Amino acid sequence: MSLTGYLAPVGREEALLGELQNVVQQYGRLFLASGSEQQAHWAQNIWHNPQILPFTSISEAAKKLRSLQGLWALYPYNCMRRAELIQKQLPYFSAKPLPFPAKMPTAPLGAWTLLDNQTLLAAPSTSTPLPHGEFLFEESQEPPSRAYLKLWEVFSRIGRMPKSGERCLDLGASPGSWTWVLQKIGAKVIAVDRAALDPAIASLPHVECLRKDAFSLYPKDLPHVDWVFSDVAAYPEKLLGWIRSWLDAGSEAHFICTLKFQGNEGYGVIQEFEKIPDSKIFHLFHNKHELTWILLRKEINTL
Repeated sequence: MSLTGYLAPVGREEALLGELQNVVQQYGRLFLASGSEQQAHWAQNIWHNPQILPFTSISEAAKKLRSLQGLWALYPYNCMRRAELIQKQLPYFSAKPLPFPAKMPTAPLGAWTLLDNQTLLAAPSTSTPLPHGEFLFEESQEPPSRAYLKLWEVFSRIGRMPKSGERCLDLGASPGSWTWVLQKIGAKVIAVDRAALDPAIASLPHVECLRKDAFSLYPKDLPHVDWVFSDVAAYPEKLLGWIRSWLDAGSEAHFICTLKFQGNEGYGVIQEFEKIPDSKIFHLFHNKHELTWILLRKEINTL
């Protein structure tokens, strides 16, 4: 029987379990399901073709892992002292915080854990080149909140970001962490919120502040917007209606928006966002009870 593993973000186990089919076992935050890979918005990392491997000694366990691939990340679940001894016999691998911007590692990374003292669960490849899908950055003290890490992670994942001089609309901008990210990479930012931005952010060059309801703005009010960003605290249904109004009006902007849920309900709206052509939805390591929806237009090669 073929298996696929799905690692839930901390505290999001119920959300992930609710969207998986054919789950056969759970190991902490890790779910094993029979069959090929399923669409799993709440998965932080996906284990491809995980294998159950019996062993009798630490050296034999390490040898079996090395025979499958070179680099491994240990998922802590059971028999941790024994697992650490096995890890020491594998090629050294240390995940360092990433600078921003930075290219993602390209070497394949496996994931493994111990089910008991004599049984390995190992996946030679996973959906992310970072251990357990954890996007850890060299953090900055400049922005007024840690929300900026969401944008850093999105840009790192998709390999694209606004170009210098492009015009960005930042909805729900206060206190200004996303505006800070966009301004730092050279974009021109229209920051919209009923609340004021942090004065240090509002005074940055190429930042325009609008104190008003974010959802009162439409393409006719702001022509030539290249990117639309939203981390606004609103029901996803309200955000969806606003986005549709922009798309129906012919907006060609790229969209990156946070979908914020209340408890473990209201996930049906995810399917409505998925109906928008060329869009994607995933959970960021720096999301909480949120998903991130993106719509990227194709880049035009002018050379």
